[in-house]
Amino acid sequence: MKISIEISMYPLDKEYGTSILDFIHRLKKHPQITTKTNSMSTQVFGEYDEVFQILKQEIKTSFLEEKDILMVMKMANLNLE
Repeated sequence: MKISIEISMYPLDKEYGTSILDFIHRLKKHPQITTKTNSMSTQVFGEYDEVFQILKQEIKTSFLEEKDILMVMKMANLNLE
């Protein structure tokens, strides 16, 4: 099943830009998903199991690297790319 996820990340730190860019760069290293960005969010597209396996790994990495992060995600069970 194809899935589309929109993620907004809010590091609660003065240096928030670095955390967001690191997260996006890590997502883009995974060729099995498509990652697109704009000024407000990051969109991820791909197969359900692959997307969630990657997000589980990369979100955990962000949570371990940063003290406080808020993430908001919207999901659709279709490809909105």
